[in-house]
Amino acid sequence: MSDHLQFLKERDEIDVLVTQGFRIKEVHENLDGAFVTFVHSQTNEIRKMVVGTANARKYFSTILIRQGSLN
Repeated sequence: MSDHLQFLKERDEIDVLVTQGFRIKEVHENLDGAFVTFVHSQTNEIRKMVVGTANARKYFSTILIRQGSLN
């Protein structure tokens, strides 16, 4: 899969979680990608995903800035 298609897939997955009421709780990065933990604002349900493309990392960073900070 091309980097662009991978980015679109990761971006869409992030958008779905944010639309469903999840917020970024934690981010751990290494050479394999960013391991992002989302928590639902009302139910405290936890979802995790691996973000591998640089563009998707930048994308979730902007969402994190909009959130204000890690909670």
